[in-house]
Amino acid sequence: MFEKRSLSSQKVALQPLTQQHLADLFEAGQDPKLWRWILTNYCKTPEILNDWFWQTAQFDAQQQLVMAIVNQADNQVVGTTRLFRLDTFNRSAEIGHTFIGVPWQRSYVNTHSKYLLLKYAFETLNLVRVTFCTHENNQQSRNAIARLGARFEGIHFKDRLLADGNFRNSARFSIIDEQWSEIKPKLEEWL
Repeated sequence: MFEKRSLSSQKVALQPLTQQHLADLFEAGQDPKLWRWILTNYCKTPEILNDWFWQTAQFDAQQQLVMAIVNQADNQVVGTTRLFRLDTFNRSAEIGHTFIGVPWQRSYVNTHSKYLLLKYAFETLNLVRVTFCTHENNQQSRNAIARLGARFEGIHFKDRLLADGNFRNSARFSIIDEQWSEIKPKLEEWL
């Protein structure tokens, strides 16, 4: 079970998502390019975002931890991410459902966010496996995941149902506990 707690580095804070984050999250999610690869655009209207918050972001707190990504320099919400599909028996989880506003993409935000979640997963929750999935054609996301040190495991066909009724093929990556000791110092250098 996830404990609702904030995680922070010198540049990024991950805070359990609350209604207080929604106005800034809505602003961060206004560029249509963000939603090309994400399953559904929950920042289309404030009403959709609020519905998403109550129906999806609050769903099954024992298996997911939904976080607002906050830029420490100006205390601005720049996106969201989550650790989810917690499997306590197999000691695994997935990191994903991430979006980062366009002005903060290809910056320190993703590296800091993923580092904080990975450190929490491996060092606090004592997980042995963390999975990442993205649309098979989302090369920018695939590159970002590989840059973290995650290993490509293959394409999972018809893995996720999209809002338009089609299925997504997902590129799946993982990091396991034996890799974390090598990956952690590399990520810390980038911080």
